[in-house]
This record gives sequence, structure tokens and C-alpha cells, in this order.
Amino acid sequence: MAYRAKDIDEINKGAEEIRKGNLQYKIGELKSGDIKKIAENINEIGDGLEKSVSEKLRAERLKTELITNVSHDLKTPLTSIISYTELLSNMEELPEEAKDYIWIIAKKSERLKNLTQDLFEVSKVQSGNEILVFEKLDAATLINQALGEHDNEIKKSELVFRVKTAKDLFISADGRKMSRVLGNLIDNALKYAMKNTRVFISAYEKDNEVIMEIKNTSEYPMDFDAEEITGRFVRGDKSRTDGGSGLGLAIAKSYTEACGGRFDIVIDGDLFKAVIRFDKVM
Repeated sequence: MAYRAKDIDEINKGAEEIRKGNLQYKIGELKSGDIKKIAENINEIGDGLEKSVSEKLRAERLKTELITNVSHDLKTPLTSIISYTELLSNMEELPEEAKDYIWIIAKKSERLKNLTQDLFEVSKVQSGNEILVFEKLDAATLINQALGEHDNEIKKSELVFRVKTAKDLFISADGRKMSRVLGNLIDNALKYAMKNTRVFISAYEKDNEVIMEIKNTSEYPMDFDAEEITGRFVRGDKSRTDGGSGLGLAIAKSYTEACGGRFDIVIDGDLFKAVIRFDKVM
């Protein structure tokens, strides 16, 4: 019955290959008639899984293309609305009520413009069509530049930023994308950190990795998990109307991973922490 033992080994191998994700693997013709049906069933399971994955990938691609196209098509009319609103605001002898309406239109148009841009960016990078320019970057410099760009907002906030960065922590990534990542994380802290508390930003080396962290105490209950908050359109407090698109962390995660890094959110009670990891380069 040596052929039977060989057939069982073939079935085990086929099941293992499918478990690993090799859905195109097929168990060959077996000699044992009573276990031949098992092999056929395993092959059919692989075919079904492959079809399901292909359909899911196709649906995701079509969705991404739709969002990208719609976001692009919205840019022209939005630009016109913003331009004409600005012209109206400069007109003299307008009634105060009309000025109020113009101000509301301008504010809502700007919010829609930012949302459209965020949609376009996150869809583009997740579709794999984003062009990245890799260069050697210093983690401390990236953090300090991001803080400098938000200096006015930080001074106006009721938060104290504590920064601790080690020297000579170099990574390989796209500088513009990583600036956006850190900027989004600082924006997130400015919006959602509890007032009169501290925001801690650090960069250090561990196990030949460069790790950048931003952590703060949340002002609102964090009734979500770490995976949910990095999804599209998710905000920590769903009742807020601060004009955010809910895409800030999704963009930060997408850009970090596109650059070859790892992006994680850690939630512990009221503590919110974003962790970015890159392999250290010399």
C-alpha cells in the first residue's frame, strides 16, 4: 500500500500549499480511489478561494479608481467656486447677511477641497500609482521640520510638546511623504489631545530599527480599536465637526508602508500612541 501513503502525502502537501496562500496549486491524479474525492474537494476549495480573492481585488481596484477619478473631476468646479467666492468677498457695499453667507460658502468649499485632495492622495498611494523618491533621511530632522511647520498652531494650543530625539538615526524613505506622515500625526494630537497635557515625541534606535513615536492623552473616549482608527473616514470622536476628513491616519499609514516602514497605533486607556518603524541605514 505504498501508493496510498504517497497519496496521503500529496493531499497533505496540497492542503499545506493552499494554507500558505498558493491557491493555484493542484493535487495531481491519485491512485487511491477512496481518497481521490478528498483531493478533488481540496482542489475545488483552492479554486473557490482564488476566485473570491480575485473578485475582491478587482472590486477594491475599481473602487480606488472611482474615488481617484471622482476626486480629480471635482477639482475644477471646486477651484471655480473658491475663486468666485473670493471675488464676491472683495465686493463693496454688500449687506452683512450676504457677507455671512459668503464666509460660510468659502469655509465649506475649503473643507471640501481638503477632503477631495485627501481622497485623491490616499487612493493614489493605495493603488500603487504613487511615485516615490527615496533618499537618506534623518529622523530628528524630519520631526523638527514637522514641528516647525506647526509652530503657530502649537503655540496657540493648550498643549506642551516634549521632544527627545537621538542623533544619526537615518532611514531610506520619500522625504515629502514622511513629512506629511509626521504632520498628520501632529495635527491629530493638536485636535484630539486633552488640553493642558503633554504631547511626547521621540526618535530612538532599537534592534537596528529607527522608531519614531508620538503619544498623547486623548480628550475623548477612544471606543475603537487600533485597526479601525487607521481606516478611511474614521475619527476618534465621531460627533466632532472640526472639518477633518477622517483620512489623516489612513494617509499616514499608507505613506509609511509605501516607503517600506511599519505604522502602528497603540491604545491603552486614554493613551494614544502612534509608532513608526524603519530599518536603520548607515
